[in-house]
Amino acid sequence: MNRWRAGPGAARLRCALLGAVIVGAPAALVPASPGGPSPRSLPLAARQGPPPPPPGRWRGLIGEYGPDSTTRVVILERDGRLLAWFDSTRSSELHPAGDDGFRLGTTGPRDHPEVRFQRGASGRASAVSVWDSLWPRRALGPEEGSVFRITPVRPVEELRREALAASPPAETGEFRETDLVELVKLDSTIRLDIRYATARNFLGTPLYSQARAFMQRPAAEALLRAHRKLRAMGYGLLIHDAYRPWYVTRMFWDGTPPAQHEFVADPATGSRHNRGCAVDLTLYDLRTGHAVEMPGVYDEMSHRSYPSYPGGTSRQRWYRELLRRAMEAEGFTVYSAEWWHFDYKDWKSYRIGNTTFERLGRAH
Repeated sequence: MNRWRAGPGAARLRCALLGAVIVGAPAALVPASPGGPSPRSLPLAARQGPPPPPPGRWRGLIGEYGPDSTTRVVILERDGRLLAWFDSTRSSELHPAGDDGFRLGTTGPRDHPEVRFQRGASGRASAVSVWDSLWPRRALGPEEGSVFRITPVRPVEELRREALAASPPAETGEFRETDLVELVKLDSTIRLDIRYATARNFLGTPLYSQARAFMQRPAAEALLRAHRKLRAMGYGLLIHDAYRPWYVTRMFWDGTPPAQHEFVADPATGSRHNRGCAVDLTLYDLRTGHAVEMPGVYDEMSHRSYPSYPGGTSRQRWYRELLRRAMEAEGFTVYSAEWWHFDYKDWKSYRIGNTTFERLGRAH
C-alpha cells in the first residue's frame, strides 16, 4: 500500500494552482452541456442531451487523492478537460505529458510532467505524485455498480428485535389522513430497485419483506408528473425506497456509527420516509433499461453523496442535475447530504407511520 508523503511539492502545488490558468471555481463545476448553459437554468423540455463520457484512459484517474478531506486533490472531468481541483476556490487543467503524466496548467517544461498517476493491477490509479509528494487515492465509496456497506454497530437481528418492540415518538397536532399509494400502479414504467428488500444495501441484509414502494397520494402524483416529463427526454425514475416503517429507521440509527449519523434519520423525530413523503431514486435510460451513472453510488456515506459535490464527470453531474431539476419542479427538495433523497413539500402534514409492508400489502 502506498503511504502519503508530503514534501515541498505540496506547497508548490498550491502555489502553482493559484498562479496557473484558472478554469473554474466550484460554482462553475455545475454540469453543463458542451457549449450550452447549465441544465438547471433550462426547462426540462429545452435541454440538450448529456455530455459525452470522458476518454476511457481518464476514468481510472478521476477521484480524490490525499491523506484527509482537507489536504486533497480532486481529479475530475469537465467539458472534455481533466482538471485538478485543490483548494476549494480554484482548479487547473491537466495537460498530457506522456503515459499517465500531466502538466499543471501552463506551468513547467513540456517534457517534465509535474503530475504523474500510479495505476494498480486493475488499471485504476492508486496514487498521484506531484513533484516530490505522493498522494494516495482516498477510499470514499465503491465504484459504480457496487454497493456501499458499513459494519453495523450491533448484530442486525438484535437491532430488528429491539426496533419492532419499540414505539414511534408521540405526536400532537392536526394531521392529514394517511393515503399511501403504490407507485408502480400509477405508471408501470416507474421501475423499482428496492435495496432494503435485498442484501444489496449498506447493512448487508434484507430489511423489508417485500420489494414495494408507497407514497402519500399528493407526493406520488407529483412524482408521476416528474417521471412523465423525464420520459419525454428518454429517461425514467428508478425507485430505491419510499415509505419506510419507523422501526427500520430506528434500525438504521442504532446500527450506524455515530460519525455517520448525518446519513440516517434520528428515530426520536422520525424520518420523512416514515411519513410517506420522501423518496430515494435515480434515473434510468428508457432505451437501455440501465440506471445512469452518478458521481457516487446510492447510500454512500461520504461527501460524494452531496448534491453539490464537484467531482466526477460532466456526464455524471449532468444526470444528477437533471434528476434534481425534475423533482424540484414538482415540489420536492433534495436532501443536502444525499443526491438521491427528495422530500415532498407537505411532509409535515402527515404522521410518522410504522405500518409494515405486509399490512400495507393487504390494504392494496
